[in-house]
Order: sequence, then C-alpha cells, then structure tokens
Amino acid sequence: MEQYSISFDEFIGILFNHKKVEISHKTEKIIIDSYNFLKDFSKNKVIYGVNTGFGPMAQYRIEEKDQLALQYNIIHSHSSGMGTYFSPEIVRSAILCRLNTLSLGKSGVHISLIHLMKELINRDITPLIFQHGSVGASGDLVQLAHLALVLIGEGEVFYKGKRRSTKEVFKEEGLKPLQIHLREGIALMNGTSVMTGIAVINVHYASLLLEWSIKLSIAINELVQTYDDHFSKELNAAKKHHGQQVIALKMRNYLSDSLLTRKRSEHLYTGEHKESVFKDKVQEYYSLRCLPQILGAIYDTICSAKEVVTNEFNSASDNPIVDLETQQVYHGGNFHGDYISLEMDKLKLAITRLSMLSERQLNYLLNPKINEILPAFVNAGKLGFNFGMQGIQFTATSTTAENQTLSNSMYVHSIPNNNDNQDIVSMGTNAATITHKVIENTFEVLAIEAITIAQAIDILGNKEKFSTTTQKWYQEIRKIIPFFSEDITPYPFLEKVKTFLKSNS
Repeated sequence: MEQYSISFDEFIGILFNHKKVEISHKTEKIIIDSYNFLKDFSKNKVIYGVNTGFGPMAQYRIEEKDQLALQYNIIHSHSSGMGTYFSPEIVRSAILCRLNTLSLGKSGVHISLIHLMKELINRDITPLIFQHGSVGASGDLVQLAHLALVLIGEGEVFYKGKRRSTKEVFKEEGLKPLQIHLREGIALMNGTSVMTGIAVINVHYASLLLEWSIKLSIAINELVQTYDDHFSKELNAAKKHHGQQVIALKMRNYLSDSLLTRKRSEHLYTGEHKESVFKDKVQEYYSLRCLPQILGAIYDTICSAKEVVTNEFNSASDNPIVDLETQQVYHGGNFHGDYISLEMDKLKLAITRLSMLSERQLNYLLNPKINEILPAFVNAGKLGFNFGMQGIQFTATSTTAENQTLSNSMYVHSIPNNNDNQDIVSMGTNAATITHKVIENTFEVLAIEAITIAQAIDILGNKEKFSTTTQKWYQEIRKIIPFFSEDITPYPFLEKVKTFLKSNS
C-alpha cells in the first residue's frame, strides 16, 4: 500500500478477497520522518493533543511527565460505545481506513502503530466496536477509542468466531500491545474512519443492488413481452444524464438475445389499427418503462458516493496535521464528517427508491388485474386453497415502508455538545449506519422479487425464450429454491437467496 492513495477496487480486494496488507519502505520512511519531526517540533510549542488537553479543555497545558498518560486517558474515557456491535467486515474496513490515513505521514504517529494495525487486518482480529457513540464531528471518537483500546492490549475482540479478551488473543498471536510514544491515542481517535469504513461497504453493496435491480427489471420486461423502445439509444440519448444512458445500454446488452421483447415498429406501427380499444398495451407501467430514468439517477448517486468515499479514505482526517514540506503543524477540522454524512444520506435515499421500485414491480407480478398473464399472487397451486407469494408480499411491503421511514436525513440533525465546542456536527456515522440498514433491507426485498420472477417464469413455461442473462440467474435461484405449487415455509429460502444476491453480481 503506497503512501498517497489506493483505489476503491484495491480497498474492496483487501476487505472481501482477504488480500494481505503490506507497508512499503517508502511509506515507512514518511511515517518515521513525520513522527521525528513532530516530536522535535512540539518541544517548545503549543500543539493540540501533545501538550494540551482535548476539546474544550485544550486551554490547559499538560506537563511533559503527564503527556503519555494523557493519551491513555483519552482512550479509556471515550471507550463508551453502546448498542449493537459492528460486523467484522465493517470493523475491518474501518481499520483499513484508519491505517491508510495514518500512513500518509500527516499525523506524526510512531511506526509501531502502523504495523500493529496491519497485523489486526492480516490476522483477522476484529475489535469490538459498538454502533452508538459518534456524532461525527471530531471524527468517530467513541468508536475509534474502542479500536485504540484493543491496540493497547485491552478491551475485547472477535477472533476465530468467538468474542474474547484482547489480552488473551494477543498472547496467542505473539503480538505486543501498542506503547504510546507521542500522540497515538488522539491520532487514532480523531478521524472519520469508522463512518468511512461503513460507507465503503455501503457503496460496494449498493452497486450490487443496482446490478440486480437491472437484471430483475429486464426479466419482468421479458415476462410481459414489453416493447424495446423505452430502453433504446435514441430515446435515452435525448436526455443528457450519464446514468440514464448507462442503464439503457446495460438493458440493451442484457436483452440482446431475448426472444420475448418486441419492436414497436413491427406491431403498433404496421397495419391500420382502427379498433377503438387497443388489444395490445400501448405503454407499460412506469415501474417497467421508466427504468433508465429511475435507475440512472441511482447509478449517478452511487458513482458520486464512490468518489467521495475514495477521497475520504485517502485523506488525512485527524487534527492537527503535520506537513513535512513546510515543516509546520496546522490545526483545523479535517475530522469533520460532512462529506460522508451528506453522501450517505443521498445514497440512503437512492437505495430506498430502489426498494420502492422493486416492491412496485413485485406488486405488478402479484396482481392479475394489472399484469393480465399470471394467476393471483403468482400462485401455481389451487386458487383459494394455496397462497403462492401472498404471505411473502407482506414482508416486502413492510420492509420497504421501514426504508422509507429510515430515509429521513441525519445530516441535518446536528445537536451541539462537548460544552458547545462541537456546536455543529455531521452525524456521519449514524448516517452511514442507517444507510447500511436500508441496504440490508433492500437485499431482502429483491430476494423476494427474484423468487417471484422465477415462479412466474416457470408458470408461463417459456424459459428458453428468455435472455441468457435472465436464464443464468434463474438457474442459480432454482438451485436454492425449487419451483413450488404446494405452500412452503419460505423463510429459510429467503435468507439463502439474500446471501446469494449479496455475494454475486
């Protein structure tokens, strides 16, 4: 991992493909030079977090004999998280974010900290970090304190599937706890790394959701043998939004070998059509016809979030900042989480919208009055005696409704605290955490839709006419849940399909 930046895909490779983290000699040198500079520079100057207290208590000088103990004090006092703890993949992402930002040589930390953080990632040692605690202004102080607590050999970790004391696991792995050298406590805690770590995971899964939404949407278009002009190049090029044109192109590519979509010119543009009520539907419902416009906006939102998140994990987000080039230390607010908070609110809205689209498409399939080709609730059994997808629809509808409520903004819910020192805060970690919940919910809605489409394909009995794209995922779904006409207990299958969607694009 080089000094200046890693790409989003490289970051994801470490998280999900378990590629090992390495620290280059160039990066090591910059970190060491930064530490040595700050150590000398701070001897006769007032430097926040080295020889001062923290927050509104920065007006108090800390004597040299107490400066290292001060770092331990901030770690211990702020290890105050509560609630549900973050998943291993989120914590791993947060550690990688913190490791990358501290490796930029802007923080003045000792090299031993970098190597120990690297070992946590490479050995799958996951600190216990709680969801509740951050207001996202001086960064993720509380959650990062729990990371720092583990690094100094205290607190708890998850290791080989068990929750255990850090001290025991470090002893087994032959790891020595971090010894504070200068300002490693506040350097670890001041920053946006937890909210950014969650945001990385969110963007990754949001991209998967979008891809699945496109694939499920085209399958429904095939089911009803829709006309192809709503995803045509000509129509979508008439609107100057990049995402819309990307989605339309994907639809054309995925449907290129479908035998079910129809050309309008061959049906409604030929003959005289003098009937007063047209037999063929002239235009489909919006949830089928407006896909490039709806999913295009979501695509652009995900792209924006990806750029912001990549910039953030490649940035120095603590305070103060060491600059070796000018040989100065600069105080400011790089720990403020506004970029992540705003972007996660936007992403949350977009994914909620995606779940709403899925729920409406599901309703279209289940209601014979509007699709006019399938039995009620895509019921392959005896109507009135069997229920098909009737019970499952309730889950999709209620989950979508929860998304709609969760989509209220966190970004505009600043509450002053810290003796009004933090008088405007980002709530970025809350924003990212709630967005993560919305994404998990949406995978559940899409799992229900995927099963329903698979049932519909079997009921119509023409799966050989569907596109290769649709046939491929249909076959994978059928390995998980076979076609059913008798009523089944669906919840085990729903969870398995959700897992499949999260792990496959």
